[in-house]
Amino acid sequence: MRLDNYSYIYFLGIGGIGMSAIARWFKAKGYPVWGYDKTRTPLTEALEQEGIEVHYEDNIALLPEEILQHKQQTLVVLTPAIPAEHSEWAYLREQQYMIKKRSEVLGIITASAYTVAVAGTHGKTTTSSMVTHLLHHAGVDCSAFLGGIATNLNSNLLIGKGAVEKEVVVVEADEYDRSFLTLFPEIAIVTSADPDHLDIYGDKEELIRTFQRFISQIKPGGYLFLQEKTDPRLTDLIQAGVHIVKYSLEGGEAHIKNLAIRGRWFEFGVESPFGNIPSLRLGVPGYHNAENALAAVLVAQALKVTEEKIRDGVETFSGVKRRFEFVYEGKGKVYIDDYAHHPKEIDAFMTSLRALYPNKRIKVIFQPHLFSRTRDFADEFAESLSKADELVLLDIYPAREKPIPGVTSEMVLEQVKSPIKELMHKEEVVGNLFKNGDFDVLATVGAGDIDTLVKPLRNFLENN
Repeated sequence: MRLDNYSYIYFLGIGGIGMSAIARWFKAKGYPVWGYDKTRTPLTEALEQEGIEVHYEDNIALLPEEILQHKQQTLVVLTPAIPAEHSEWAYLREQQYMIKKRSEVLGIITASAYTVAVAGTHGKTTTSSMVTHLLHHAGVDCSAFLGGIATNLNSNLLIGKGAVEKEVVVVEADEYDRSFLTLFPEIAIVTSADPDHLDIYGDKEELIRTFQRFISQIKPGGYLFLQEKTDPRLTDLIQAGVHIVKYSLEGGEAHIKNLAIRGRWFEFGVESPFGNIPSLRLGVPGYHNAENALAAVLVAQALKVTEEKIRDGVETFSGVKRRFEFVYEGKGKVYIDDYAHHPKEIDAFMTSLRALYPNKRIKVIFQPHLFSRTRDFADEFAESLSKADELVLLDIYPAREKPIPGVTSEMVLEQVKSPIKELMHKEEVVGNLFKNGDFDVLATVGAGDIDTLVKPLRNFLENN
């Protein structure tokens, strides 16, 4: 399939973070772009401000006239989150439009480029954003499709200066729905392969087999940067000629030395097969973020970025929205927002939070994401959330799922060992702080719509 055979692009689910990046790419390349999404959000409003028409009702009558008149020249891009009974999707299928999943389109865009793919059940967005910043800051011509809003770019998309086939393209390689199997990278990072998306995979063994297939698609002569503690079977199908470098905070061929925390800064050195860098300063805190930075540094070294530019790039990296994002500091309180939604991510976030604020009282507001994930990892969620001094647990955010009988937030809460814990509806959270503001550090955590609390909570802290 060739993209130059199409003149009109229509997105079903344009408001997703990955979908919106591709929509912006097509718009920047001069294509007319339209889209549907279920909910108006700041992201869809930004797309509208950029000249992309978006509607929010599943209604065939709202399909753009241009795509109705030019069926053969229209490409429809689909997110897996669109339900099977969606009427617009059903109509476009019946009319035999060319419909491709987001991941397939990403595979087509990157097919002729030098691709750096960042995979893993956690850490993808931060690591791919770090790789993008290090390369872009060093003057490497690159594009990037990211799963979050990188603060340095204020976007989830970077478009290089030249033709795609002459540049580096950094891609967040999503394992959900096996999306990353459309990618054939020169360089791949795998940050983790912990059980997740078991609604798709069924069990951990199928997840591992799928990661093996992804790794087998790295081109000969390329690189795999693999977190050292991942399942050793991941490389069973790797092609001959691919260079494997294992990394972690403390082990592997590449690792971190002399890590110290100074205020919000994590300072450390890197020992790597490409050469050692004795001193780096990372302003995005977290042990997990130091490890993510190590993986990004390896990519930069493999692409011949100088030590000086790597050092400057790490220090100037500003992070990603909703990844250990400092929202408010003042009046003796700190408020941080984070996207963590898997027990391993929450554990990494809480461990780093405790390291930054060792003697402070930490209050966490957590919104579970997906009924299936809550059911599959209830024990692990309870263990990681027990690191909070006080826990507020919200209702489960369903996303694409229907409720599962018996699966509620209460099944997690009853196992949490924090001295103060309670269930709460999202609408009650801000008012509750009037009654219970006895904390030093506040954190909102989760991948659903908990981000709608960020602004009112910040306003509360500023004004009370």
